[in-house]
Amino acid sequence: MDDDDPIDEIPRIEARLEELAGVAERCRKIILVSKAAIAAGAGLLLAMMLGLFGSDPIALIGSIAAILGGIVSLGSNVSTLRQTLAAISAADARRTELIGTIDLRVVSDG
Repeated sequence: MDDDDPIDEIPRIEARLEELAGVAERCRKIILVSKAAIAAGAGLLLAMMLGLFGSDPIALIGSIAAILGGIVSLGSNVSTLRQTLAAISAADARRTELIGTIDLRVVSDG
């Protein structure tokens, strides 16, 4: 068969769309965890500044690390999510285009 046959290419595109949807979902979960890490780090830092936990240098370093790690992870995954959504949109447009090129026949009940 021809490698450019739409009937063969559509299932490959649909498999790619499922894979990309999984990547997008993982990115959304990591983004949520990153935001939680930023909030927890900022909360701990604020509590230490108000004197609620004293001045423990390990907690200070941990809170700063949580904030910075959360920011880095958030930025990376937001970028990846945008690229993944663009790839999903392009693959969906290609699938729609391929479906439009197929000579479909109407099947009757008779």
